[in-house]
Amino acid sequence: MKIGLFSGSFDPVHTGHAMMANYASQCAGVDEVWMMPSRLNPFKAGSTPAPDGDRLEMCRLAAAPCPRVRVSDFELSLPSPSYTYRTLCELRKHYPRHQFVLIIGSDNWPSFGKWKNPQQIIDEFGLIIYPRPGFDIDKETLPENVTLLDQAPMVLMSSTFVRQSLREGMDMHYFLPTDVLRYIKERELYG
Repeated sequence: MKIGLFSGSFDPVHTGHAMMANYASQCAGVDEVWMMPSRLNPFKAGSTPAPDGDRLEMCRLAAAPCPRVRVSDFELSLPSPSYTYRTLCELRKHYPRHQFVLIIGSDNWPSFGKWKNPQQIIDEFGLIIYPRPGFDIDKETLPENVTLLDQAPMVLMSSTFVRQSLREGMDMHYFLPTDVLRYIKERELYG
């Protein structure tokens, strides 16, 4: 199977993440999308995410209605810090029957060259870029083995906005999947 790997902090996973995973699972030439919460993003050093188990469970709740979206805790079992190339290599080793391709948002493309082993990620695994408002990409300039989902619906939302809004007591219905919002309230996260 060809697996689209969608990794991130998911702190919390929001409707934009769920929409992106669901769309990619159906329209990006993959058999499934695996949402994979990561530990601390090396570019976000100094931030303290919600506990791993909570972020994992919120991803499971968000992915449950999407038949081709799965959630994996694989990266959470790897040593910190999380480097995407190492995760992809470990996945390839553990799941030799699968082919993995990385999915990122277009907001990550301008800094992708600063990631650890960016060219190896492109060459060995490939890259699918999901568009985000304000981060336009000319698909004609993309290297081989990099695909832009230029027809994908976009939403301008971030976990930072959701966390801040929750802290301020705003109603986050429609911004978060219903079960995720219920989970956040029950666990008193981001309050």
